[in-house]
Amino acid sequence: MDTIVLSHIHKNIKGKEILKDVNLEIKGSIGLLGPNGAGKTTLMRILTTLIDPSSGTIRAGQLLWENKTEVREHIGYLPQHFSMYKNMTIMECLNHLALLKGIDKGIRQDVIHSTLEEVNLLNVQSNKIRQLSGGMLRRVGIAQALLGNPKLLVVDEPTVGLDIEERVRFRSLLRKLGKNRNIVISTHIVEDIETTCDQICILKNGKVIKFGTKTEILSLVRGKVAEKSFLLDQVDLDSLRVISTKESGDKYIVRYFTTKGEDEYIVEPSLEDAYLYFIQEEKEI
Repeated sequence: MDTIVLSHIHKNIKGKEILKDVNLEIKGSIGLLGPNGAGKTTLMRILTTLIDPSSGTIRAGQLLWENKTEVREHIGYLPQHFSMYKNMTIMECLNHLALLKGIDKGIRQDVIHSTLEEVNLLNVQSNKIRQLSGGMLRRVGIAQALLGNPKLLVVDEPTVGLDIEERVRFRSLLRKLGKNRNIVISTHIVEDIETTCDQICILKNGKVIKFGTKTEILSLVRGKVAEKSFLLDQVDLDSLRVISTKESGDKYIVRYFTTKGEDEYIVEPSLEDAYLYFIQEEKEI
């Protein structure tokens, strides 16, 4: 698929402006970061043609998002809350969804087989949905999204509810899937996109406030993050713009934003530092 271009996207719901003049180009893998209420899910639903923008356009080359039927042939979508009938097997589930997607009966089994192989579920295809862990159920969700080999894969809050081990495995799968298709991952968990996405888009209050590669985003906060050790009975956290604290013996190791040029305490920022910096009001930093 050509680069997907979103131009001046606005969305009003019940008189409230949810998205405000969103302009974005999607090529490769993009992580959409933002707190709850930032407009991420609304933008995902517009991208997947589930709802229309109030104004603005989306296109990929000659393909216009107004032509929903044609656009949907190129999109795979994994919503935040995915489930299927509990007594269905994985194979029955995917066969049902492939039928709904209009995949020809003559190639359907081959398509399902290759998809199961891609998400590493081939050996458990006879397991019932009710037997699956949260991570495996998310893999079934990705499998159904991949049926028909879509050129755009949209994944909303991919690791919510997963344990640490399943989260790591699922991120690895998303990284692999993003190598040969456009993929948009929407999340409020920074780690989900840190090693998965080529570019990062930060949304706040319905607006795109930063967009760029990880290197570009980090460069904007370099020199603004410090880390310093304080004795437990001497630290005054209220006087600092704290990012995180860690107790170490009789000391606190405090990571915080600084504007004072404390050169000896400046550290290399993480993507989470950058995200927090841009989400907070400029006047507070």
